[in-house]
Amino acid sequence: MTRRVVITGLGWVTPLGSGLEGVWSRLLAGECAIAPVRSFEAGTFATNFAAEVRDFDLGAFMPEAARHADAPVQVRFALAAATQAWRSSGLEAGRVSPRRLGIYMGCGEGPPLFEPFARSNLRAWRDDERVCDPRAWEEAALDLMPLEAELAQEPNLALAHLGEAFGCQGPSLNCMTACAAGTQAVGEAFEIIRRGDADVMLAGGAHSMIHPLGMTGFIRLTAMSRRRESPGTAARPFDRTRDGFVMGEGAGMLVIEALEHAQARRAPILAEVAGYGSTADAFRITDIQPDGRGAQGAMLAALRQAKIDPREPGPDGRPRVHYISAHGTGTPENDGIETRAVKGVFGALAPQIPFSSVKSMLGHLIQAAGAVELMTCVEAIRTGWVPPTINLREPDPACDLDYVPNAARDLRARGGVDVCLSNGFGFGGQNDCVCVRRFAP
Repeated sequence: MTRRVVITGLGWVTPLGSGLEGVWSRLLAGECAIAPVRSFEAGTFATNFAAEVRDFDLGAFMPEAARHADAPVQVRFALAAATQAWRSSGLEAGRVSPRRLGIYMGCGEGPPLFEPFARSNLRAWRDDERVCDPRAWEEAALDLMPLEAELAQEPNLALAHLGEAFGCQGPSLNCMTACAAGTQAVGEAFEIIRRGDADVMLAGGAHSMIHPLGMTGFIRLTAMSRRRESPGTAARPFDRTRDGFVMGEGAGMLVIEALEHAQARRAPILAEVAGYGSTADAFRITDIQPDGRGAQGAMLAALRQAKIDPREPGPDGRPRVHYISAHGTGTPENDGIETRAVKGVFGALAPQIPFSSVKSMLGHLIQAAGAVELMTCVEAIRTGWVPPTINLREPDPACDLDYVPNAARDLRARGGVDVCLSNGFGFGGQNDCVCVRRFAP
């Protein structure tokens, strides 16, 4: 018999701040965190703006921050977000068996060490033959590269730091499924608890690609907006004039646990994880299936597990899903295909469902995006408000659903928000969807 799974703690680090209430208020106000890059000299880049986390100090979140001071920034983001989630859940050391406490992360690799790598290349370069001498490069690298450089590149490094900080000795996994990773991490953690392999999981995503290599890669893929003259309006999901996504960074972490475990310790129950779906397009390395069949499959699987018929109205006449957190990157390809997929799932009810993208304000947090966006669904259930898609000024005829343009919406008079979907779609055709609903005993 499978177990019910609930969310009891939330924490995030975002370009709009880190406090749960404060960031949620800023999202509802339609504030945008996108500005010219400060963390490195990006003036010559075709895209020289991003949504950066500013003035971040891990010590503001955890007293033992010094133990993690040398960790890559995305690991420190994860620690800060997890500390917030842990505290908000009311968990304490000893209240959960360490072997029943696990971690599932969507976390990327650390930032490359450009300077020592380049200096090693220069030292080993043989100009007379225009080749790099591998033996000379090895000697130079041993001399110039920090000993911890390789460790910093390991994507499972966050697991080690989180495990030590919170005493997690249960299932410990990390996925690198690009922009779908945060959604997938929460969905797979849900399945681990559901089948009985853990009682509590720290689940979410953390990432930063705001560095020369990360920005250059996406610029060369022509995936990023180039509106250098207007960074604050560059992220415009579903708008006819959209020209690509904007890079963001941060972390989102959730405490999810078996219902009986949460009830036994009288934990605050914020929402229930009702369903999860995961599919692959098996189409091209970066392109999405044009008909959106993979995205549809992920949404349908999540709804099926939640026992929700997407084409059957609820007793109040509304669709049974009250809000969809869109993947909504602002690329010409993604937004139209995601729109098509939602129509394929919900049919005639699709235009009635508020469907917005907070990437218009936070930028694209890559592997952290799905977890942060799922948290906005939990906040929508809690408050009855849904966040807007800002910068949507010129509707695209191919994107004709209700994207909550430019202003948050209060749904309390219509009965509030009881059921949400959170979509996460990644390069390579990875599609994930998590369904959350208001908890009812």
